[in-house]
Amino acid sequence: MSTAQELMNLQRARFPALDSTLPSSYPLPRNGEPLMAKLPNSEPVAGLMARTSNPPGSLQRLWSTAENFELFPLLGEHPGDGMNALLEAWREQLAHRDVPDTDSACLVTWPSRDVRASRALLDHGFTPLSCLAVRTPARAPAAEPNGTVKMRRAGPADLDTVVELALAELEYAALVGGSVVRPDAARLKRNAVHLRLHSAGQPTSERTTSGRTGAEPVWLAERDGVPIALAECGWVDARRNHSGQRVSDGKWAYVNCVSVREQERGTGVGQQLMAQVHHEFAAAGVVGSYLYYNPANPLSSVFWPRQGYRPLWTIWEVRPATALR
Repeated sequence: MSTAQELMNLQRARFPALDSTLPSSYPLPRNGEPLMAKLPNSEPVAGLMARTSNPPGSLQRLWSTAENFELFPLLGEHPGDGMNALLEAWREQLAHRDVPDTDSACLVTWPSRDVRASRALLDHGFTPLSCLAVRTPARAPAAEPNGTVKMRRAGPADLDTVVELALAELEYAALVGGSVVRPDAARLKRNAVHLRLHSAGQPTSERTTSGRTGAEPVWLAERDGVPIALAECGWVDARRNHSGQRVSDGKWAYVNCVSVREQERGTGVGQQLMAQVHHEFAAAGVVGSYLYYNPANPLSSVFWPRQGYRPLWTIWEVRPATALR
């Protein structure tokens, strides 16, 4: 058995002890570049490094840098010293690569509860820019009737409204997390929203190669007929979707974007909207729901735990990639 496989086996056995919600698998890139390091006692640790380019005009550039260097560690039973040794080896490896000093990042996605690894990441200059948070599918009550706030599903005629609210969320997220407001952000969002709203007419049995199903729901909350909040959501088969590899197998719901108009924040409309969303998630029989939020976001970091979400994986980043210590 190879050293990497031994480390993977030990790591896969250790993860459930950290958090029973972690999946049994650990995703590795198909074409990653091997990386090896040794602990002070000469025990080995390993990893794979993958470079991803997000070209101009790609939707990914709205929540990511143009060039990403991502490390997939295999630390066995040594999360602290192992992560530290591997990051030192990674820094040396990148010193011999063509690494842009602007619009680039080093990334490591790691279980949120593995705090020994967190210490090593912090020491090497990483920031917890985002986390994947999960919620169990306990049946939520439908939103309480409100004389002024109504919930409804959005359709193609709501394109302008949904784009406006989605761009407002992007602009706020760019101040407190990894999102980037690119010059073509409005066009990219409009194209994505157009596809999402028109998917509402597809049968739920339709699937795509990414693991998503059709009929991706978009909800609007309205006060006196005026849209004031948005929830863009969808469905994922965790066995067929890259993001889903971070959660256990089965059908999951995901929350792509929630946006509340600034003057309506703090009125409870966001909670009412998500109560409706979670009610429908539960009715669909999903394993659970997940989303990404920024720990540094003073709104999201309070709102989402109150809705029952907790961090499962943390996405650590150094921007630019050349700032890795």
